[in-house]
Amino acid sequence: MEGIKVIATNKKAYHDYFIDETYEAGVVLVGSEVKSVRGGKVSFADSFVSIKDGKVLLENFHIAPYEKGSYFNLESRRDRALLLNRREIDKLRAAVERKGYTIVATKIYFKHSLVKFEIGLARGKHNYDKRQALKEKQLDREAERAK
Repeated sequence: MEGIKVIATNKKAYHDYFIDETYEAGVVLVGSEVKSVRGGKVSFADSFVSIKDGKVLLENFHIAPYEKGSYFNLESRRDRALLLNRREIDKLRAAVERKGYTIVATKIYFKHSLVKFEIGLARGKHNYDKRQALKEKQLDREAERAK
């Protein structure tokens, strides 16, 4: 994919959920946060996506304060607005309310110098699904080593 540089991937989301649909969303950041993201100082731990008052918010996503920033640095785990079309927001809200889905952030990347998030409409996995995924991963690793 030309012009795309992946900064971080939420591996735990892929382990804990079945991702049915993905959406690309812009995010509202300040300059020092963008510089910190460019340095890869982000963490998906305990982050989640919610819809409040018709706005999509990424909550508890950690962006480390920029070292060379001064009073421009904001709180590292503040809520950040995600930018989606109204139709996409309505579709996500309907799925979460009716079908028991949840919304998770799966990836953060730069696309032509803009910070973008990939968010996914996800269904939770049961423990036996997780065990099956781990078995498949282990078999793939063994087959790769045998080559």
